[in-house]
Amino acid sequence: MKPKHPSTHPLLPPTTEDDRVSWLRLLRSYRVGPSTFYRMLAEHGSAAAALAALPEVAAKAGVKDYEIYAETRAREELQLGAAMGAKLLCYGAADYPLDLSETNDAPPLVWALGDVSLLRRRMIGLVGARNASSLGLRMAKALSADLSERGFVITSGLARGIDAAAHQAALKGGTVAVLAGGADVIYPAENTHLHGALRDAGLILSERPFGLQPKARDFPRRNRIISGLSKALVVVEAAGRSGSLITARTALDQGREVLAVPGHPFDARSGGCNMLIRDGARLVRNGEDVVEALPPEAPEPQQVAEPPQQQPSLRETNLLHQQILNRLGPSPLAEDQLIRDLGASPQSILPLLTDLEMEGALLRQPGGLLSLNMSPGSAHAEKRQDA
Repeated sequence: MKPKHPSTHPLLPPTTEDDRVSWLRLLRSYRVGPSTFYRMLAEHGSAAAALAALPEVAAKAGVKDYEIYAETRAREELQLGAAMGAKLLCYGAADYPLDLSETNDAPPLVWALGDVSLLRRRMIGLVGARNASSLGLRMAKALSADLSERGFVITSGLARGIDAAAHQAALKGGTVAVLAGGADVIYPAENTHLHGALRDAGLILSERPFGLQPKARDFPRRNRIISGLSKALVVVEAAGRSGSLITARTALDQGREVLAVPGHPFDARSGGCNMLIRDGARLVRNGEDVVEALPPEAPEPQQVAEPPQQQPSLRETNLLHQQILNRLGPSPLAEDQLIRDLGASPQSILPLLTDLEMEGALLRQPGGLLSLNMSPGSAHAEKRQDA
């Protein structure tokens, strides 16, 4: 079952360059991720109004001397994108991928380099180990070519190993690479030629600014887009602890079908795939197995108007803040589960989550997960040390 549209997502995309600048400034501002972006937009009606309110929101959350992302930097990003021939895909626009828009933390803005018409076709995610075996690479190429011939676009992450093999085999039929850094940043360097081929015959996507070198924390964020674009996710080779398994968990959270290619029990590179199959993932031998596993297309969900909510008092707000923090810990918890546990309406809890995120008390992770911020220097880390 597909996740429903988050009710706080904006209904209309930006239509002018000034609107796009405001969207970029809001999204690139400190501690503003996709969820906070959508909530600010829903609460204030426009990105420009949200920007005007952002310093006050940050001040209430205890962030002093808050600086909004500079307008000059946002305009430079738009100009650089235009010079590179890139297209800025905005949530709610006709060219924004529908499947991705239905995920809980869909990126508000995505840079696209290449053939954006590929986003209108059905997509299958194919990921796996960087240090892939010879058999794993052959399987990735065979699966990718088979699914490509059946009309599917192959999505992956342009990493070495399984990702690169999947892209290479699907270049003729259509393939999309989602990058953890900027769309113009080639990582790893050995995929320079493949990056160029994708720009010419496929598509490169990134939610990050141009020129940004990827860091470890950027890859889980990237992975949610790979699975969010896809009807199903296939894992070819993956160790017991790997980024591919993170992608598989995110795909499950997004309501996607997860499939895995089995491997020899003695090969650590197959440990993750074998675990997925043990836990209920479909076993894959060929493209036909993938096609048979695809769920039927579901109708668009109906939006239901909700009655206006009364503003809580300061005492009630403080109490809810404490209740939220008491229920969170270092281990991630699904946002929907937190709201159910609190027994309150989403409309009363979502703005408070924004406050706590701006304050730095909680962290957001891919897949709509929340956890306490236990990093050194945070309030909760200090409290734990004092305890």
